[in-house]
Amino acid sequence: MSKHNHDDILNIVRNELPTDELLCDLSDLFKIFGDTTRMKILFSLFESELCVCAIAELLGMAQPAISHQLKVLKTNKLVDCRREGKTIFYFLADGHVRSIIAQGFDHLIEERKCDI
Repeated sequence: MSKHNHDDILNIVRNELPTDELLCDLSDLFKIFGDTTRMKILFSLFESELCVCAIAELLGMAQPAISHQLKVLKTNKLVDCRREGKTIFYFLADGHVRSIIAQGFDHLIEERKCDI
């Protein structure tokens, strides 16, 4: 049995492979999306900027629980906020966040169409 040579393609892939640090950071980013409450918050903000109390009411959750998840999302630069008087409004940080959510959702919908 003859062995085929992978050297050329492996060299190309090896040169394009991100560093372990970048891949670890990417993995950590996707872990943030791995929480249903955070996904509900992100989807809520997909439609409009909202204050903590509005998100809590929408999701039927306690305000401190929402505040905790918003802190996680803000720390990871997935949401940002602005202050209007005493009220803080949260919104998606940028178009990349919107794209990640939309792409993931589109993937799921497409996958489910194939199952029919």
